[in-house]
Amino acid sequence: MLAQLKSACYTGLDVYTVSVEIDAARGLPSWDIVGLPDIAVRESKERVHTA
Repeated sequence: MLAQLKSACYTGLDVYTVSVEIDAARGLPSWDIVGLPDIAVRESKERVHTA
């Protein structure tokens, strides 16, 4: 792990803490989203990649 960032996510009146971890390595570019329970949210990786 190269770096770790703490942030927050707001949903209505609820606030959730979010931890973002970054790692840099040689090779083909790639990225992963972990900790998402909903399939629709996991599919967002494909939408972001095509954008």
